[in-house]
Amino acid sequence: MTFGSKLAWDDSVLPFQLDASDIRGRVARLDGALGRILAQHAYPEPVEALVAEMALLTALIGQTVKLRWKLSLQVQTKGAVRMIATDYFAPEREGEAAHIRAYASFDADRLSGNEPFAQLGEGYFAILIHQGEDMRPYQGITPLVGPSLKDSAEAYFAQSEQLPTRFALSFGREGGNWRAGGVMLQHMPKASPLMASREGTGGLVSAQDLLDGDAMENWNRANILLDTVQRDELIGPDLPPTDLLVRLFHEEQPRAFDAQAVRFGCTCSEARVRQSLSIYSARDIGRMTTDAGRVTADCQFCGAHYELDPATVGFDHDGTAE
Repeated sequence: MTFGSKLAWDDSVLPFQLDASDIRGRVARLDGALGRILAQHAYPEPVEALVAEMALLTALIGQTVKLRWKLSLQVQTKGAVRMIATDYFAPEREGEAAHIRAYASFDADRLSGNEPFAQLGEGYFAILIHQGEDMRPYQGITPLVGPSLKDSAEAYFAQSEQLPTRFALSFGREGGNWRAGGVMLQHMPKASPLMASREGTGGLVSAQDLLDGDAMENWNRANILLDTVQRDELIGPDLPPTDLLVRLFHEEQPRAFDAQAVRFGCTCSEARVRQSLSIYSARDIGRMTTDAGRVTADCQFCGAHYELDPATVGFDHDGTAE
C-alpha cells in the first residue's frame, strides 16, 4: 500500500452493505480531523478518550444524514464530565467534505482515575438531527449505559429507532498523533413482529427483542465476524477499509459505496455571536461588559475569541460603528 493510498483513507467514512445478510454499515477512519478537535483543548487523558470516542461515533452515524443537514450527539451527566457535544455538518454539495467538531465540559477536581466511562455517572445520550432553519429538529434520548459510549449509542438505536446496531471502535495515540477507526453494523429497517409482545430487559430494547428467525441468525453471524477485527485493522492505515470488509465479511457479499471525506470544521463567526446577543437589552449587555469595555465570547468547539463593542450589540443598540 502506497503512502498516497494511506492518506486517501484518512478522515473518511466508507458506507457498505452485506447483501447476503440484509445488513448495512460504515467504516470510519479519523486522523487529522480528530487531531484538530483535540488540539483545541488540553483535556486530561480520560476526557480526551471520551471526546475521541464521541467524535468517531458522530462520523459513523452522521454519514447517513442528507446534504446540508446537521447531526448532533450529546451526552449530559451528573459526573465529573458534565457534557460532551459533537456536530456533524453534511456536505453542501455532492463530492464535498463533511465537517465535524466536538468538545467536553468537565470538573477537573472531580476526575478520578483513568477509566473514561467512569467519569460520566448517571446521565443520557441524545441524537439531534437538524433538517433546516424552517424545520423542527428531530431528537431522541436514551439513558447512558456502559461500559463505553458505544454501548449507549447501540442502546439508543435499539430503543428509539428499533434498529439492531453494533459498533466496533478503536482510538488512541500512534506516534504522538491521534488516530481512530471503527465499524458500524446495522440491520436493515424492518417492522419487527416481536415488538408488539416483548419488552426489553431492564426497560431497554436489544437485538434479541427486534429480530428472530433468519434475521437473528444473520445478525449473530455478522457480529461474530466483527468480533475478529483487530485494533490495527480498525485504526490503519496499512489496511484499506475495502480490504478490511473483504477480510471480515467476504462470505456475506460486501458491497462498498462511495467514501465520504470528513474534515474538522466550525461554524462560529462574529455574525453568529452578534445574532445570539440580539435578544438582550442594552442593560443586559451592560452586565456582560468587561472592565475593559468589551463584550467577549469564546467558541467552545474551536477556541475562537471574539471581542465586541457593547454599543453595537443587543436589540436596542444605537448602531454606533466601532
